[in-house]
Amino acid sequence: MESLEQIKSRIEAAVPGARIEIVPNDSPSGQRSLLVDREHGFAVAKWLRDDPELRFDYASNVTGVDWPDAELTEKVKVKKVVDGVEQEVEEVRKTVRPGYLEAVYHLYSMERKHGPLVLRMRTANRADQVRLPSLTPLWRAAELQEREIYDLYGIVFDGHPDLRRILMWDGFKDHPMRKDYVEPDDFEYEPTPHDEVLERAWRHYPAGLKQ
Repeated sequence: MESLEQIKSRIEAAVPGARIEIVPNDSPSGQRSLLVDREHGFAVAKWLRDDPELRFDYASNVTGVDWPDAELTEKVKVKKVVDGVEQEVEEVRKTVRPGYLEAVYHLYSMERKHGPLVLRMRTANRADQVRLPSLTPLWRAAELQEREIYDLYGIVFDGHPDLRRILMWDGFKDHPMRKDYVEPDDFEYEPTPHDEVLERAWRHYPAGLKQ
């Protein structure tokens, strides 16, 4: 398989306007990935599937990731006057990186027998701009996995043929895999609450009813 640098260059030539970034990976596997902007995500994915040299015809795995707001620190060198003498000193600057949600696709080529290529798309934020293009029309294997991400993380996949909850029920509130998710303390719906769950359920019963 071609290197990610080569694939990135060919995508940029084939899909005008696409913004592609190679994401490093510090884990032992060192498996880097391609981050594509959501506006061109579908076109880039289609190119990866249809390009005769790559032919990524199989999406083996699709996962969601929640990235909450994060405080980043950076050491920078600045010039300051210390005791009447200008010196170069090191300062720590802090910035806040707004949070976002991410969909990660692992692509293989059954025809060419290579892969995986890891493709990422990110939402604009974690609140009201959580839409990404569905890649199910390109890889049918993504259908149930995108539904799971929608259910557990809240990413809305535009163009998905049947986007609805798959693990939680329709009336369930929020998305359980979000890192700031707070589970409810009312477990009355559980048929046989016990232990800690029972204690939480009792808080919603009238005083004196607890046995």
